[in-house]
Amino acid sequence: MNNPLLKDFETPFGSAPFSTIKNDHFLPAFETAIKEAKKEINQIVTNPEPADFENTLVALEFSGNRLNRISSVFFNLNAAETSDEIQKIAQEVSPMLSEFANDISLNKDLFKRIEAVYAKRKNLGLNPEQLMLLEKNYKAFVRNGSNLNEKDKEILREIDKKKSKLGLKFGENILAETNQYELIIKEEKDLSGLPEGVIEAARMMAEDKKIEGWVFTLDYPSYIPFMTYADNRVLREKISKAFGARGMQKNEYNNEQIVIDIANLRYQRANLLGYASHAHYVLEERMAEEPEKVQVFLEKLLTKAKPAAEKEFQMLKDLAQKDGLDRIEKWDGAYYAEKLKKILFDLDDEKLKPYFKLENVIQGVFDIAGKLYDLRFKSVNNVDTYHKEVKTYEVSNSKGELVALFYADFFPRKGKRNGAWMTSYKAQWVEGEINSRPHISIVCNFTKPTASKPSLLTFNEVTTLFHEFGHALHGMLANTTYPNLSGTNVYWDFVELPSQILENWCFEKEALTLFARHYVNKEPIPMELVQKIKDSSNFLEGIATLRQLSFGMLDMSYHAHDPSGISNVKKFEKEAFGDTQLYPDVAENCMSTAFSHIFQGGYSAGYYSYKWAEVLDADAFEAFKDAGIFNKEVANRFKENVLSKGGTEKPMVLYKRFRGKEPTVDALLKRAGLLH
Repeated sequence: MNNPLLKDFETPFGSAPFSTIKNDHFLPAFETAIKEAKKEINQIVTNPEPADFENTLVALEFSGNRLNRISSVFFNLNAAETSDEIQKIAQEVSPMLSEFANDISLNKDLFKRIEAVYAKRKNLGLNPEQLMLLEKNYKAFVRNGSNLNEKDKEILREIDKKKSKLGLKFGENILAETNQYELIIKEEKDLSGLPEGVIEAARMMAEDKKIEGWVFTLDYPSYIPFMTYADNRVLREKISKAFGARGMQKNEYNNEQIVIDIANLRYQRANLLGYASHAHYVLEERMAEEPEKVQVFLEKLLTKAKPAAEKEFQMLKDLAQKDGLDRIEKWDGAYYAEKLKKILFDLDDEKLKPYFKLENVIQGVFDIAGKLYDLRFKSVNNVDTYHKEVKTYEVSNSKGELVALFYADFFPRKGKRNGAWMTSYKAQWVEGEINSRPHISIVCNFTKPTASKPSLLTFNEVTTLFHEFGHALHGMLANTTYPNLSGTNVYWDFVELPSQILENWCFEKEALTLFARHYVNKEPIPMELVQKIKDSSNFLEGIATLRQLSFGMLDMSYHAHDPSGISNVKKFEKEAFGDTQLYPDVAENCMSTAFSHIFQGGYSAGYYSYKWAEVLDADAFEAFKDAGIFNKEVANRFKENVLSKGGTEKPMVLYKRFRGKEPTVDALLKRAGLLH
């Protein structure tokens, strides 16, 4: 078979040749690449020379390059452009990759060589990055079972295989339930309250599906506006319950047992490796270090946020009472929040959206990156993509040198999971004289253009784009020697700093005037609207903080203790939410069964990191505010010490080098208006 995945990519920038890749190329490509990688590992192990940093650590770091490229292409497709066939291949390939990863981490002879280099690390004259690579590899082997006996190694292999398959199945179930739900509206009166653009998009969706009327789905650009604006409370309840029931219905897509199984497998794995829980295992390699510290951190924020949240919730209840509601339910939250925002700030997304045409916001974030980090973005049409909607850009610096290849994929599709994320198709590294540049992608689910309007973003979508672009900058500006220490390969509770800090620019007049122009008359956004955006930046911050804390606490409930007593996911979740619950519980809804961050993504025992990174970003942004949000000296310090350094040193070392001090929670509380 002529398999493009098994050749060097002779394409512009060495980019993935999507149009020539067929589904039946993947399995043979994985099988061949795994064999190749095993051969490379064997060459390291059988090297007759004594183990040293170059012939063991560097050789290991650059082994399996082809396998890494194939994996990135395949699993990114599985997230952004999947199909039944790709999902089937994923179920076949994931155990193979788990097995291969275990073959490496449980290879006694390979570990002996790494151990030999590690034992003499103090006398090798290694620089901080080399030392970090050595320590990271040594720890990874120990943390993945190298010191286990043969029987326990086999148990570990079985656990890892099961875990990888269950994680995939969890995600497939959520995608299936999201895709199959439709709220069909036949009567025009049921559209009351909905903005014109939302109605038009629903009409287009109905036409696509050859349905009379208007169709709303559980994709965010359809679901969120419906929950925010639809006056018909019965229909809000209906679609809200459908969203909350994903993975919990008595059908083939039920995730309840999968949640229990994943939690138990993680616990068993941690115990096998000598840790008290999965959270103890995970947090050893995080800034937070241990579950107790996370708990204290979450409790401290809860103490500050809960009184504010309860006060805000009472305001929503009072407003709902004026409409004759005795009690406010989850499907009323966004609706009355929007009404309250209009009353308090005379501000609503429909007033803002005309100023946030997608193309202008993209150009705006490019301009901001240019002002801060000397980057230039040029649209290119000669790069292959996996879907016609994907845009590609050549990123260079002011000297004209290539910095990165950048992909952007903005709209919902059937084969694309919900939410927004940044990913990479190729890491950055340095080999010899060559600094091999990264291929970075952001994937979002924004409001689509309609027949009469371009894609106009809600302000929340604007901040989401900035957030993901912040992650992308972390990947694009990477400048390290080793791929596994490059870009976003950092401690998980540090990875959100570059993304969350960039959101701050959305609230600054100096930044908004660069791109917020009316899509029809090109008029810049009026200054009174900019002021209202600023004034409303802390709107319902107590409720928002409580919501994030509830997710972090639920995550820790699953992962910081023995989960073997969990028999009812809903009951367990209800108890975990006890201290943070504002709305009445909805019996037929469950967060856990659709909590992809912790059961499919990489956030298990790590969801707290969003709030943790907010502390870092609030403190870091103060440096920009004090000197000017486009201050070159501060931007350069952030670029040199955070964005370009990846995981080459401990995060707090890098942060203090940028900021000159450790962060405190006060900067976040002050920004959130929670400092009493």
